[in-house]
Amino acid sequence: MTPGEPAFTAIALAKAYQTEAGEVHALRGIDLELPEGEFLVLLGPSGSGKSTFLNILGGLDQPTTGQILFRGQDLSGYTERELTAYRREAVGFVFQIYNLMPSLTALENVALAAEIARDPLDPEEALDLVGLANRRGHFPAELSGGEQQRVAVARAIAKRPDVLLCDEPTGALDSRTGIVVLEAIARARRTLGTTTVLITHNASIGGMADRVVHFADGRIAGMRVNDSPRAPAELSW
Repeated sequence: MTPGEPAFTAIALAKAYQTEAGEVHALRGIDLELPEGEFLVLLGPSGSGKSTFLNILGGLDQPTTGQILFRGQDLSGYTERELTAYRREAVGFVFQIYNLMPSLTALENVALAAEIARDPLDPEEALDLVGLANRRGHFPAELSGGEQQRVAVARAIAKRPDVLLCDEPTGALDSRTGIVVLEAIARARRTLGTTTVLITHNASIGGMADRVVHFADGRIAGMRVNDSPRAPAELSW
């Protein structure tokens, strides 16, 4: 990594899909830089391109045209093997659906991710970071939805990722539980210095970000910088 180099640089990023009804343009020329360590929130209606953009950042999808650079390296030119290594080593994912292994305890779910990392956190430390050290022996069925999501966060950060990508991590949770999950994400970011991108439909969550980017029709429709990001507990849900 070159000092001062952004974590990500999107250059004229576009993505189109072929459907029976014709070509659908999910992204229409995105230009954006994400500094190292930034907490970025993406807002916008369904179908605006947020998830497509996040998937390209995470190496889950490839652009049709344009470039996505990670620390100066062009991900859009990576082979599938190189993308797999990138996802395994550099990226932590948190989705709305927890995707925990039901036959494994919370600790075992986190340890499974740590086993494939180059320099992992201790799984117990990862659970402690999200406030679940006392629940490490419980199975997913014995945990609440918010607790399961915090296990998913612990699993993502156990790899000590350079980037944490969160797609609607509080979408299935009530406000009180959602704030607890956001606090876990914020605590992990502060501790690890991870570049964090979070998609949400809840505009108030943008208050905790360094910067908020609004998507509409596959384009960036607006952007704002928060000079004083708020703590999750201070958000008006």
